[in-house]
Parts: sequence; structure tokens; C-alpha cells
Amino acid sequence: MEATYVNVGELKLGRIVAEDIFANTQYPILYKDTKISFEHLRVFRAFNISKVLIFRDPEEQLQTTDPSELIIDIPEVKILPFERQYDEAVKYLMKEFSNWQAGARIEMTKIRGVMIPLIEAMLKKRSYIFHLNSYSNAKEYVYHHCVATGLICGVLAQKLGYDKGTAIQMAVAGLLADSGMSKISNKIRDKKTSLTESEFAEIRRHPLYSYQMVKDIPALKNDMKLAIAQHHERLDGSGYPQGVKGESIPMFSQIIAVADVFHAMTSERVYREKHSPFKVIEMINEEEFGKFDIKVVQALIDIVADLPIGTKVELSNLEHAEVMFINKFAPTRPFIKLLNTGEIIDLSTIRNFYISRVITR
Repeated sequence: MEATYVNVGELKLGRIVAEDIFANTQYPILYKDTKISFEHLRVFRAFNISKVLIFRDPEEQLQTTDPSELIIDIPEVKILPFERQYDEAVKYLMKEFSNWQAGARIEMTKIRGVMIPLIEAMLKKRSYIFHLNSYSNAKEYVYHHCVATGLICGVLAQKLGYDKGTAIQMAVAGLLADSGMSKISNKIRDKKTSLTESEFAEIRRHPLYSYQMVKDIPALKNDMKLAIAQHHERLDGSGYPQGVKGESIPMFSQIIAVADVFHAMTSERVYREKHSPFKVIEMINEEEFGKFDIKVVQALIDIVADLPIGTKVELSNLEHAEVMFINKFAPTRPFIKLLNTGEIIDLSTIRNFYISRVITR
């Protein structure tokens, strides 16, 4: 197909790029056969690219766009107070833990009533995932962890292509995965010093306790109950309580496993500081390789690291920056522009700092 260079100021949306476009970068900032969008025009402007090779298509009728009109301030839409709903869910779960510890059964109607509004909000606005670790605190960690893990499970299920009903079931299963922690003595559960071998063995039994609590609930599907029992198993056999591995661990179990470890590592604990979601993804993807299903890990990467161009972020050195381009080979390390100097940096080439948080408000 014939191609011609077109000035960026004259580019039309939907035109097809005829070659890989570089900007003093190791990888292209735009690949051949990509359709031009508003965000791509902003990238060209950021990297001072004046002309682009475009396939000719004389029959195509497309809208012209002036790059000077591309930066549009869209006011944030006022939505239901997600944080307040989240806090109410945590408080409810604190009361339920006491009831469960005393032998009460799980009331699924109430659990669903608490979780469904939250997961529906998360499914509509995935950026809430960046707030979850800031809500949590070390003292009440276990309750926050249950709610947050459930929400992350629901979003992962949606990203993996499951229907809304399954996403809601996954959210409920994720919340109940650690319900068995209520059966463990507070002295062990809240201990601030190192656990003894016997105490650690008791902690490792909590998935079985959780399963015992949910196994007779008709409103929860059997594969969700199995996922709860297996959420600490690992593909390489290094997990617990049974040490099963490989195909013996179904997808739903893997979804809870990834959600569980992601929230745990991004949250403040009594014995460990929290890490950036971007740093945690790198750790899961690299240091924990072989333990988790690759498709689930990739879904988490897509959710967390697929930031729109123009997203404001804070780096680990406390500088603020703006995302300019996502490198598909290193999605957690995009090209960013420092807000104080305007310098453009490829984070994939600088490993000593990283995105610490997304500035969403």
C-alpha cells in the first residue's frame, strides 16, 4: 500500500501508521499498522515529532484534529463515596470476625449486600485499585485485606473475560478466602514478633478453616469454594496447605492467589512496610515467576500498568511526572516527563527508581 509523510498538525484520526516510529528510544513509541488516536497525537507532540509516514487511503473520510486542541480538562464526575462504602465494609467484617470466632455461620445475604455495591463501583472504575493500599493499616490489616482481596479478584475476573456474575462470585470468594483467620487465636493473628514454628503451622491451616466455613453455603459455587481452599497453593508446589501444583490448581484459585499476594505486598503490615503496586508487579513477575498463572499475572499488569497518556504519577524519589508512553516490553516502566523540568525519561533504562503511586486526585 502506498504511503506518504503527513504533518502531525494535519493528521486525521484513524489513519494507519506505515512504519515503526522511534524517538531516540530502544523500542518504537508507535508501531506500524497502528490507528492514530487522540493519545498518539499527544505523544507526537511530547516527543517533538513533526511528520509521520501514513498509508494512503483516499476513500477514508476521517475527522481532522488540531493538536493544540488535544489537552482537554475533563472535570471529575462526582460518584458514590467509594471510600465510605469501603470503610463500612471493613467495619462490618470486624464485627463478623468476632461472630465467626464465636461459632456463628457466614450470612451470605449480608456479605453480598456489602460487597456488590463495592465491586460494581470497581468494575466501572478500576483506578480505585490504586487507593486500596492507602486505606489499609497494620492494626486492622486482616479486615482490610479480606475486602481489598475480594475487590481485586472481581476486577481480575472481569479483565480475564468472565461475565459480571462470575466477577461478583470471585469478589465474594476473595473476601471469604481469609475468613478462616477468625478461627485462629488473636494472640497468634495479632502477634507483632516472629511466629514460632507451631504458630506458623496454625496460620497455614487458615485456608482449610475458611473452606469449612463456606462448604455448606448454597449461594457460593463449588469451584469458588475450592478456590478458597487453594488460594495459598502455588503452581510450583511451594504453597500450602496441601502443596498441590500445576493443573491441580484451577484458574479461580490462581485469581485469589494473585489478588491476595498483590494486596499483601502493597499494604502496611506490622512486620513489613508497604511497596508500590508497580514494584510489587515486578516482584511477582520476576522474583515469584513460576508460582502464579501467567495469564492472571498479565491481567494484573494490564489493570495496574496500562495508564492513559497524561496520567500524573509520583516516583520513588518523590518527584512528580506525567506518563508519556507505555512501553509494552516493560509496562510498569513507561516514558515519563518530569513536571518540574520537562525532562523525558525512559524508566525501563533507569532501574534505581520507579513509580511509587498514581496521583488520582
